[in-house]
Amino acid sequence: MPVDDSPAPALDLSASSIDITRQLCDIESVSGNERGITDAIEAALRGLPHLEVSRDGDAIVARTSLGRSRRVVIAGHTDTVPLNNNLPTRYESADGIEYLWGRGTVDMKGGVAVQLKLAAELTAPALDITWIWYDHEEVASELNGLGRLAAHHPELLAADFAILGEPTNAAVEGGCNGTMRVELRTVGRRAHSARAWVGVNAIHAAAPILEALAAFEPRTVSVDGLDYREGLNAVAISGGVAGNVIPDECTVTVNYRFAPDKASAEAEDYLRREVFPGVELTVVDSADGARPGLDAPLAMQFLAAVGRDAKPKYGWTDVARFSALGIPAVNYGPGDPLLAHADEERVAVDQITDCERALRAWLSAS
Repeated sequence: MPVDDSPAPALDLSASSIDITRQLCDIESVSGNERGITDAIEAALRGLPHLEVSRDGDAIVARTSLGRSRRVVIAGHTDTVPLNNNLPTRYESADGIEYLWGRGTVDMKGGVAVQLKLAAELTAPALDITWIWYDHEEVASELNGLGRLAAHHPELLAADFAILGEPTNAAVEGGCNGTMRVELRTVGRRAHSARAWVGVNAIHAAAPILEALAAFEPRTVSVDGLDYREGLNAVAISGGVAGNVIPDECTVTVNYRFAPDKASAEAEDYLRREVFPGVELTVVDSADGARPGLDAPLAMQFLAAVGRDAKPKYGWTDVARFSALGIPAVNYGPGDPLLAHADEERVAVDQITDCERALRAWLSAS
């Protein structure tokens, strides 16, 4: 995709968080093209005297240094998945609910807008705050801007607690499941399909793998009071050489979403020993999950401020990066996660203001 080098429109952080969401969404920032939105965020924050602003590539870090005894990191990613005729944004109503419709409204520029609004206006919060807006969340993990900061500038992520603005329907979702992608390979022997009996069909040999997947019953695992539902699914299958050749190789790609009670090594051992014994298995990628972290004092105070029961996060999110650094972290942001990446992506505008109100109250009184 070509990179758009044209200047991004100026952001007006004195506007409502709903209007800021619209401003952000109308700056197209598909992964790899975050420069414009990052430039706009940096320009909007640079002149604020209460913030120390730094930039690493297309990630922005803005910190208060008020000498508070506790610090919280509040982070959000600025990139989106590709567009599909869902920009520019528009307002629409359904069943008495007003929505802002368009790519990024849910995942996760509504959360980013709330963070920018509060970063600009909270000049003397009760906690020191590190605000982070980062790039490349929606693509390969090695490109992730938060991961880059954690690797090169871990001191910028140091905190007592972290909040990631992923869409949660304005509820708190603790921790996240881990994820692992594996390739299961079967082998055979090529032959002309007219004389199939002299070959061995590798695709047919994959039948036990598919049977194991079809029979798999996902577990629900309780971790620190939250119930995480696991999942194991084939996400791709490949094999075959030509329409008249018995295939000698077949690969089934499987995604395992595992509860945060286990590390990636334990998840791999479970797949090898219990689900696919005797099958050639290669781990393509994996990421540990994160325990809920809701027993941390700041987490309990934040949960009380939101005023809603915590839920588990079933997908993998960057809270796991904070967890790996020993920082308890939760997901909290406007938007229905079921609408993330959807063509009809839209956020209920009252969730944006609800998140702003709860975060403002907590950061002002903690």
